[in-house]
Amino acid sequence: MSTKGGTALSRRNYRLASDTDKPKVTGIVNEKLLSDYLHHVFPTTGKMGPASATYRKTLTFQDLGAHLEKLLAEDNLTEDGRDQVEGCLGPSTVVLDHSSGFEGLLFVDDDLLGVIGHSNFSSIRATTCVYKGKWVYEVLISSQGLMQIGWCTLNCRFNQEEGVGDTPDSYAYDGNRVRKWNVTTTNYGKSWAAGDIVSCLIDLDEGTITFCLNGQSLGIAFSNIKAGLGVAYFPAISLSFKESVAFNFGSRPLRYPVEGYLPLQSPPTADLTKANKLLGYLKTVLSISIDTQEEKLIETDSSSWQIQGDPTVLVTLAHIFNHFAPLMCKVYLVEDVLMNFLLGILEGGGSVDEHPLIQQLLDLFWLLMEDYEVNECLKQLMMSLLRAYRFSPIIPDLGFQIHYLRLTTAILRHEKSRKYLLSNVLFDVLRSVVFFYIKTPLRVKEAGLEELIPTTWWPTRIDKEGKDERDTREETADERLRRRAYERGCHRLKKRIEVVEELQVQILRLMLNNKDKGTGEASRYIFLNKFRKFLQENASNRGNPTVLCPPEYMVCFLHRLITAIRSYWDEGKRKSPGSISSEDAYVPPQLFYNGKVDYFDLQRLGGLLSHLKKTLKDDLAAKANIIIDPAEIQATTMDDLDEDEETGAAQRPSGAVAMGGALARPSWLSSPTLGRANRFLSTAAVSLMTPRRPLAPPEKVKVRTLAVEERTEGDIEGSHGNDGLLLGRPLEEPDQPITEKSLLEILDGVVMMYNLSVHQQLGKMVVVSDDVHEYAVALKDTEEKIARCPSKRPDILEELQKSQKVFAEKLNHLSRRLAWINATIYSKEKMLDLYWLLRVCICTIEHADSTGSLFAFMPEFYLNVAMNSYSALKNYFSLSNCMEELPGYENTLTQLAAILAKHFADPRIIGTDIKDSLMQALASYVCYPQSLRAVERIPEEQRMAMMRNLLAPYEQRPWAQTNWILVRLWRGCGFGYRYTRLPHLLKTKPEDANLPSLQKPCPSLLLQRHMAELLSQDKDMAASFLNSVLNQLNWAFSEFIGMIQEIQQAAERPERNFVDTRQLKVCATCFDLSVSLLRVLEMTITLVPEIFLDWTRPSAELLLRRLAQLLNQVLNRVTAERNLFDRVVNLRLPGLESVDHYPILVAVTGILVRILVDSDKQGISRASSVLLSDPCFQLQSVQYLVGEGEGGATVADRKHFSLHAYTDYISAEEEQKVEQMLVFLTEDSKQAAASTAPTSEDDLCPICYAHSISAVFKPCSHKSCKACINQHLMNNKDCFFCKATITGVDDYTKPASS
Repeated sequence: MSTKGGTALSRRNYRLASDTDKPKVTGIVNEKLLSDYLHHVFPTTGKMGPASATYRKTLTFQDLGAHLEKLLAEDNLTEDGRDQVEGCLGPSTVVLDHSSGFEGLLFVDDDLLGVIGHSNFSSIRATTCVYKGKWVYEVLISSQGLMQIGWCTLNCRFNQEEGVGDTPDSYAYDGNRVRKWNVTTTNYGKSWAAGDIVSCLIDLDEGTITFCLNGQSLGIAFSNIKAGLGVAYFPAISLSFKESVAFNFGSRPLRYPVEGYLPLQSPPTADLTKANKLLGYLKTVLSISIDTQEEKLIETDSSSWQIQGDPTVLVTLAHIFNHFAPLMCKVYLVEDVLMNFLLGILEGGGSVDEHPLIQQLLDLFWLLMEDYEVNECLKQLMMSLLRAYRFSPIIPDLGFQIHYLRLTTAILRHEKSRKYLLSNVLFDVLRSVVFFYIKTPLRVKEAGLEELIPTTWWPTRIDKEGKDERDTREETADERLRRRAYERGCHRLKKRIEVVEELQVQILRLMLNNKDKGTGEASRYIFLNKFRKFLQENASNRGNPTVLCPPEYMVCFLHRLITAIRSYWDEGKRKSPGSISSEDAYVPPQLFYNGKVDYFDLQRLGGLLSHLKKTLKDDLAAKANIIIDPAEIQATTMDDLDEDEETGAAQRPSGAVAMGGALARPSWLSSPTLGRANRFLSTAAVSLMTPRRPLAPPEKVKVRTLAVEERTEGDIEGSHGNDGLLLGRPLEEPDQPITEKSLLEILDGVVMMYNLSVHQQLGKMVVVSDDVHEYAVALKDTEEKIARCPSKRPDILEELQKSQKVFAEKLNHLSRRLAWINATIYSKEKMLDLYWLLRVCICTIEHADSTGSLFAFMPEFYLNVAMNSYSALKNYFSLSNCMEELPGYENTLTQLAAILAKHFADPRIIGTDIKDSLMQALASYVCYPQSLRAVERIPEEQRMAMMRNLLAPYEQRPWAQTNWILVRLWRGCGFGYRYTRLPHLLKTKPEDANLPSLQKPCPSLLLQRHMAELLSQDKDMAASFLNSVLNQLNWAFSEFIGMIQEIQQAAERPERNFVDTRQLKVCATCFDLSVSLLRVLEMTITLVPEIFLDWTRPSAELLLRRLAQLLNQVLNRVTAERNLFDRVVNLRLPGLESVDHYPILVAVTGILVRILVDSDKQGISRASSVLLSDPCFQLQSVQYLVGEGEGGATVADRKHFSLHAYTDYISAEEEQKVEQMLVFLTEDSKQAAASTAPTSEDDLCPICYAHSISAVFKPCSHKSCKACINQHLMNNKDCFFCKATITGVDDYTKPASS
């Protein structure tokens, strides 16, 4: 705060120098005119004597000081009104009691008014209590979670389970659960949302407590509360983890004052009167001018007033500001006097440019106030504006939000003010990102959406992929009218929201101005360094939610930033036609390795940066002419890390110094009061500061010589042959200007922002659309039941009609809310923003990929954003927009397909998480016809490389995803493999509409052809691939059988019929893996049958024997009568819905049909002999497939499995082939049984006891059958028996007996 001595001296000197020779300086303003002017500006009132022009004393600048002092002293009231108001005890400045009045762990802001919960249920009370009279305080709700707000006495004892309202003398309102609490609880009030204001009123004369939400009374919550001697109530709150609020006890004007109730902190009445009086004088100066020709005063329009260097006016203003400036450092006065005055200037409407007065006033502030006073005034003004913007109620025309944003824009238009705010306030003190957020109203009625969208509508038929199935031509006339009326309402809403968005973009464009270099560094470079620091706070504190920027703010900030970047980018393109347009924007690969941009500790594709600098230093020197300083590539040992921990203070951000060496709190910790949270309160901690250290550990990576905040324009844009951010251009990168380099870094930050939290938030907001779908289904179902309800059951009809009404009301509410969300989050414009971001990522990845080994330097988040943004477009935005209409959509799909196909097995990428993500994205890509066609459009060489990677052996890599990809390329071609819902489920529960759904089959014949070419040409690869598939099938099916044994045992226990859900999930997964592996075998045997049946190929016979062995095992386990599999399937356990006979038996049948029916004669002969010679073969297992029991008799039991029961899924031709196969196997097995001579036990293989001895090993001469030794030699070269190394295997023929 300013005082009249010391710091104000410079103003007084300036004024006195003008006083002594005033008549000489002005010359043209005579004494009478000056006196008239000063009397007009500073009129006297009745108390000081007559005010008529005839009697008043001549006033000069020498007398003005005393005259003004007298005027201001007139109405001087007692500074503190508390003395006159009984009923309040405590300090005159009311804050939260951070020394003793709290329980649990809390973060409290510097101003002791904002609080964030940091434990299960923390409580805190204020420093002041009331015992008599009527009192009120306000709470600004910053998050809508679990909180109990109200009053408590000093005797109340809280803990981590019980808070305000849970003890006898405490009373609370909880808008999260919509209840009131005083030991017991009952329904009360309305639900609150972030951005609401709760007023807490207590009337100790009547003994009542009342709450208001956004100025609307919720009614008396408690009456007959305890009052009288020794009873006093403190404001108090209990809040759960991460929840945050800010209190206003009266330090600022109450947003919703209530008549008769006083704020706990008395307003500064004397200062208010003084400030309003001085403001009146200021307004008079602005609206009057001196005509020296006519020697009279002229009324002028204050809106066009300008500082013109007139000494009379300036000296007059200097007198006013001598008193006014110190007052403008007080938050109450800034909000109540200055902000309202400035808002009044803009009230006339029109663009902000049409109100130059605000610019002139800010010039005056910087001219006539001390710098520290202007700084404090601007800081308090922006805090008040941001608070007002955030906590204003939503009304149909968004008038409040527009009003506050217009003033923010006007202030930021002033260059000096903008640079001060950017450097010191907007990112350091405020949550300035709030300015770019448009909150979603939870209460549709209060937001006026009913008037804006009077008619509601929702899709009536929605398929599983979320699109409205019904063609618009099928709509009834009534439905069409409703839909069109709803769309018109949505359009009106969107237009209003666009006005706010346009203002937000204007604010960002001002911050990104790079031409305002007249007063030091341009705004853009200040913004850039602050923005990078903001990203660092959010990237390095991902595990600690209290310090992160809320994701809903990030979404809006991202879109406004994209709009602002693109507008500047295209402006640059117009000025420099040689550069590229924003349509083709990308981030050059130099940024990832030249060290000019800090990526903090974010993972690179090739691993840690320190490792890459060591291993790729030669590549950097050769390709990019970058030589790494040897000091930077010293190995970071554990000792170094410990040292860093101790010397962390040296590496902390400069902001830490201001807090006495304590670690700087990121600005996101600030609650709605918008000050930094600087106190960590913990009932378990002795010191207030020590517990905060683990939350944001000092960075362990070696600090670069040039810190982010130290960079200048020259470091970023480059100069005199210096490339700035683009230092180290590789040869593959075109030598073409892209755009201003600062925009490239901001673009890079936007991509990082999307990865940090925007994608998750986009997924969360889809919930409303899902809710609309669920309620629409429920309403339709209820209406159908009403139509079927018999007339003799009016009781049922009444209940159904009640349900119908509830569902319809809910849908009306949700459809209006959905309109808001679609306009602010999922609109066509936002979709184009996201599509542009996807294109930027794709282009950036392609450029980085062309640099060869340097690709490893690229941060992982670029690949993540490319995959996630495509996923968001497809799954979130396509519900309300058409993706096919996006410009160049097919080409973009193909580019992304090429990236996924190339990089899912790229050796330059080492992170397992990013590899898994790429694999999952490719698996998702081949599920849908449009994206699968895109994969087919990539160059043939890349397609073949992708298939080769997919067919690599399954050992030592995550093979399940690879297998799913191959299966999806096959679905639709396999035996009985055309279903979109599991057929057995439709038979057992046809009424269930929410059965698991699969995508419609879309096989790729082209990729199947590539697979066939690769497997038939590369015999070694084919053998190792199939051997690994058979190994995994053996493992998966064995695991599955083991699991169902455990499940069966658990289900049969009499004491508790309970099976762990996780175990059920693992069991179902093993079953699904077994089925998918069988399908891959079916695919392989169909495309390349010679792998198994052409015995001239190495391992062909062995592979066929292994295949037969596994097929027989599967058949025997699944088809045995009343066996384990049957019993578990019949339990119908939740989680095991996919486990049934159909999926697995149909897959096995497909393989059998292919080798026993669809092959050539020689192949069929070989396959049947191998199958029948397997000791596990049972003909009845094959007969089971068509519903035949032992001896070929058809089983009449309805529950018995039969392929004939699934005619919707199995074609007549397929059934015929099964019958053909059964006949053939029956004949062959009879012949085999007749011709097989009994074998002596001595002649059987000692390993498997299934086949005769047919091989002898060299050099040890031990024997076994060929199948056993061949399988053994695939993995091991030692003899079964003596462990000698086998050098060869000869055929063995039993010598004739003598």
